[in-house]
Amino acid sequence: MSGERDARPMLVLRDIHKFYGTNEVLKGISLEVNEGELVTFVGPSGCGKTTLLRLIGGFTDVSAGDIILDGKRVNDLPPNLRDTRICFQNYALFPHMTVAENVGYGLKINGWPKERIRARVSELLEMVELKAFGERMIDKLSGGQQQRVAFARALSLEPKVLLLDEPLSNLDANLRLVMREEIRKLQERLHITTVFVTHDQFEAMAISDRLVVMKDGLIEQVGTPIEIYERPANEFIAGFVGYVNFMDGTVSALDAAAHTASVDTPYGAFEVSLEQKDIAPGDEVLMVIRPESVTISLDCGIKRKNVVCGTLRSYMYAGSLAKCTVAIGDKKMIIDQYNPRDAQRFTHADKVEVEIPRSVHLLKKKKERPS
Repeated sequence: MSGERDARPMLVLRDIHKFYGTNEVLKGISLEVNEGELVTFVGPSGCGKTTLLRLIGGFTDVSAGDIILDGKRVNDLPPNLRDTRICFQNYALFPHMTVAENVGYGLKINGWPKERIRARVSELLEMVELKAFGERMIDKLSGGQQQRVAFARALSLEPKVLLLDEPLSNLDANLRLVMREEIRKLQERLHITTVFVTHDQFEAMAISDRLVVMKDGLIEQVGTPIEIYERPANEFIAGFVGYVNFMDGTVSALDAAAHTASVDTPYGAFEVSLEQKDIAPGDEVLMVIRPESVTISLDCGIKRKNVVCGTLRSYMYAGSLAKCTVAIGDKKMIIDQYNPRDAQRFTHADKVEVEIPRSVHLLKKKKERPS
């Protein structure tokens, strides 16, 4: 990934706070974004991710803290002097201008000569595969084409940091997938530092070098998509990034040599691969079980490790995937069965065997302080 190629920080946020009256929207955000890296802020509505993006771009004033861009503090600079450019959610294109005029608008405002503008616009339109659309009016373009125009305009002055504010939210699902790949390929080719904001955790995981998961104005965890998904720092992150099943348990034993833990639960004992070093016998834990990691079959009755019996409550077939709900005692577990056409046939109320993988992640429960 681009973040691994060059570890020089291009954007540094130091203890950023933002107040609207007495309401503190950002409560001390600190982060470094490396040159050429694509970092995505993700979190539920109201977590502060869009506010943070607007602070970086200079569209909102910082209440406290510092924004450092390429080694320089830019808190007091207006947007046009920050060397950042933003693609807004609604693209903010000029409907009375052609595609070429939209892309070249920033160059014109900055006093570039006409011939140089024409050459740069031609280069940018070729880059986003709109070379033949320069004279077309904006309202004659599809949503995906408008998104590319906005992207080209943002890149026109070669900003040090590109800011993307949910730029794909107005597109249909299939076009989102295509444009996501195009943005990623272009970002990697140009090696441009990019900050992306989205509410779509799957989109964030697909496009990013690193994710910044936010909640209530704070950063909950920063990591690669794999780290966030497979080793979430807490229950909120585990539940927010992808579907998940939780199971309460108590660690009964550890095998340091095999890096495994035995976990007792109300539904049986499970052996789990252990990555954490702060887990000890007697600890109460939460097993994080992803639906795609669980397997089910009709072979119920033979006792084996990490296998329990349950009752199939629902089976929703969707071609390449079947989403199942299985009751294990008083607990309901969601299980994703891939390639269901080649798998066993299940019917409602079947007794099924559920196998929990050893690779589940453990979250150590915080002990309540005595009152």
